[in-house]
Amino acid sequence: MSGYSTIEGVLERIVFFNEENNFTVARLQVGKSRDLVTIVGDMPCPNSGETLRLKGEWVVDAKFGRQFRVESCLSVLPSTITGIEKYLGSGLVKGIGPIMARRVVAKFGLETLDIIEDSPQRLLEVEGIGPVRTERIGRAWQEQKEVREVMVFLQGHGVSSTYAVKIYKAYGDRAVSVVKENPYRLALDISGIGFKTADRIACNMGVDPGSQMRAEAGIIHVLSELVDEGHVYYPYKGLLDKAAVLLEVDEATIEAALAALVEQRRVVVEEQQGDRAVYLTPLHVAEANVAKRLKALMESPKQLIQIDVERAIQWAQQAIGIELAEMQKETIRKAIASKVLVLTGGPGTGKTTLVNCLIRILERKGQRILLASPTGRAAKRLSEVTGREAKTIHRLLEYSPTEGGFKRNEDNPLETDLVIIDEVSMVDILLMNNLLKAVPSKATLLLVGDVDQLPSVGPGNVLRDIIASERVETVRLTEIFRQAQESMIVVNAHRVNRGEFPQIRPPMGRPADFYFIQRDEPEKALELVNELCAKRLPRA
Repeated sequence: MSGYSTIEGVLERIVFFNEENNFTVARLQVGKSRDLVTIVGDMPCPNSGETLRLKGEWVVDAKFGRQFRVESCLSVLPSTITGIEKYLGSGLVKGIGPIMARRVVAKFGLETLDIIEDSPQRLLEVEGIGPVRTERIGRAWQEQKEVREVMVFLQGHGVSSTYAVKIYKAYGDRAVSVVKENPYRLALDISGIGFKTADRIACNMGVDPGSQMRAEAGIIHVLSELVDEGHVYYPYKGLLDKAAVLLEVDEATIEAALAALVEQRRVVVEEQQGDRAVYLTPLHVAEANVAKRLKALMESPKQLIQIDVERAIQWAQQAIGIELAEMQKETIRKAIASKVLVLTGGPGTGKTTLVNCLIRILERKGQRILLASPTGRAAKRLSEVTGREAKTIHRLLEYSPTEGGFKRNEDNPLETDLVIIDEVSMVDILLMNNLLKAVPSKATLLLVGDVDQLPSVGPGNVLRDIIASERVETVRLTEIFRQAQESMIVVNAHRVNRGEFPQIRPPMGRPADFYFIQRDEPEKALELVNELCAKRLPRA
């Protein structure tokens, strides 16, 4: 019973339908057979009474028996009296219900659909149908006709029924013309359709593999994948090589397409230290804006605060009950004097203590302070250690899902004197751009993080790049304080940063919080990680 085949019949009953993924279980009447066929698969917007042409294969399910597993689904016009009546009575054509469908078919028989298509005014001959309903039926029929034409075209070029519905919803009656003009638009506009799917559709439509349209789409795809890997830009020659492998075309075709993308302002090519870097335009804009806004912030006047820094440091030490090291005191002096300061250091080097001292000193002088971190967990931790409210950066900037952007920006800046951002190593270039837009020129910005941590998941290595620029005042803390020295996690983090092997066994009398568990096979290591995360750690 294996092998692909095509069946056609009337959808009698929908047993199950999942609106999220279009998975359907239904019963189909095929021909004049009294036995209904069970069909399963993705079928967007199924309606009882529709005549469906299905491609798929017969399978035998261990529990439910013989079924037809659907690979593609196309709604077609019925050709029998019963089929026409069920189709019109299904609700697909607005203005006609089951009772009216029976009257219309009784009047016109097999000519019913032709009359609705070519002579809809003849519907006035049916009892109960007036001019208003006739117009509504005609309009609904045309809408259904457009949908059918789009579906026939798309599925004829290898588009699944699920994606065909998405495409129609995105483009409406322009769907066919849009896809014919540039099938690669689907990769940009339709969720779930990437370059490879769009390329397959284009190939089915006969698009030349060496066309500039295909090369442009391939370059955008390669750059987008590189962004997903964390790159803000990519070297020119490296991009050509990657695109050539993907597209299997010569370098001249790719260079011509790249030049066209530059002309369209979809990408930017920039000279950098004797090489050329290629950016997607939004990332180039973000990177340039981050540099420009940091420079403007540093050059704007510092608010005058009447403060005796040395007395303030002494007061803060007494308030929190800690004696600061000289490097920590110098950091507080710089933070009070600077417009932008980066504070970096590994675990246990006192970054949090410094932030606490600075908050206490400036709050006492009436300064407004905002605290934020890139993630909810980091914000919660920051709030716990400072005793002040800390938000995620998205919440700080008042992200609006409905508007697709941040309410806080250059036109509606944050109302604050000091912005402290913790865990900055996790902030990507796009989020940093939006953050800096919202920082008022009169405010001070303190960026706190461990530059040796893994960079952000999103594009860019923002903290490291800011430090490497040597344009922003930076303090790097290196001394591990006594309390932190008790933790082997902290000690070993610093050993790894220095290129040394971690210390496996803790010294006598020191609590064990760092463990080395050896597994020689990848599968065994994966099993151990799963067990630790799912069972042992939650109980610890």
